[in-house]
Amino acid sequence: MTPTALALATDPSSSHGGPGTRDLVAFLAASHRLFVLTGAGCSTESGIPDYRDLDGGWKHRRPVTYQRFVGSPAVRRRYWAGSLAGWERIAAAAPNDAHRALADLERGGSMHWLVTQNVDGLHQRAGSSRVTDLHGRLDKVLCIACRTRYPRAPFQAALASANPAFRGLLAGARPDGDAEVDGEALADFVVPECVRCGGTLKPDVVFFGEAVPPRRVDEALARLAEADAMLVVGSSLMVWSGYRFVLRARELGLPVAALNLGRTRADGGELDLKVELPCGRALTAAIGGGS
Repeated sequence: MTPTALALATDPSSSHGGPGTRDLVAFLAASHRLFVLTGAGCSTESGIPDYRDLDGGWKHRRPVTYQRFVGSPAVRRRYWAGSLAGWERIAAAAPNDAHRALADLERGGSMHWLVTQNVDGLHQRAGSSRVTDLHGRLDKVLCIACRTRYPRAPFQAALASANPAFRGLLAGARPDGDAEVDGEALADFVVPECVRCGGTLKPDVVFFGEAVPPRRVDEALARLAEADAMLVVGSSLMVWSGYRFVLRARELGLPVAALNLGRTRADGGELDLKVELPCGRALTAAIGGGS
């Protein structure tokens, strides 16, 4: 593979005249142990909003930070009130063409590992098994005090039962299973506590401002070191937790491609190929041989 040639190639399947599906086909064909990193753009076709616009800026109010969640009962009430409705969108979402194409790539034997920044579990539901959920999963709830984990479904039922009047106050879905809420009545919102120790419960995800568990990062970096190429799917790479893998891939001398609509943090020279097409359409065409 010659990355420079790939980067300069043009493809009529690309809406902007730059690299397109056939370039992605060539990139994938040259790899036999591909490391894939996915972000929010991989799940937008499943109806889950993404965080950033085409320039990499925030589309919504910034997500709550770990420090604010832990330090403020009012912030926790606001978060869980939004999550009461927001979770329903996540739970009802189905894998889209991008998830299915990546699962096909794994079944075909050429994808070595997939690391996702998403917390929706859609890769596993599409059939992928070689997956690291870098930022955790929304279908679990964690006690901050005793570290007990609970499935989300019974917690969601308890949350709804304790707050029957709040469902009509919720609107405006957000990417992380949250929703905008009317804040005037939040003082009456009830958040269930850990049934084991009475501690504070949080979704079992990495909040902004919270470190990814080191063991999870080490596992992902180990899988990257075993790979022969890296593909970014639907991520702007604006947060360090994902961007670090691009930098490590470059240190290892691996070719790196990105499939993403809009700007990425790696546009300054870390990419050998960038394709700006919808993830599902491009991956389906590329893994099927191009079209």
